[in-house]
Amino acid sequence: MATKPKKKNPRLASGRKRARQDVKLNAANSSLRSKYRTAVKNVEKAVVAGDKTKAQELFAKAQSIVDTIADKGIFHKNKAARDKSRLAAKVKTLAQAAA
Repeated sequence: MATKPKKKNPRLASGRKRARQDVKLNAANSSLRSKYRTAVKNVEKAVVAGDKTKAQELFAKAQSIVDTIADKGIFHKNKAARDKSRLAAKVKTLAQAAA
């Protein structure tokens, strides 16, 4: 059975500090990534359900979350723009179908 090699503790104080900081940064980034995925998923669920007003409302919130994540460099700005564009297209087709 292959097991993961055990991580070695850094010897230098600066390395130990960096390791501590990395744990905090990783937790913050994971939380934001999760928030991003949830926001996108909620918009897509509203679109599938055919709820135009809810989809538009959730899309507005999702846009700000996507922008925040791109600004922080968690996802590339082009990925964020692409995802926003795709969500906008889905919401737009839903709005046109309802009209």
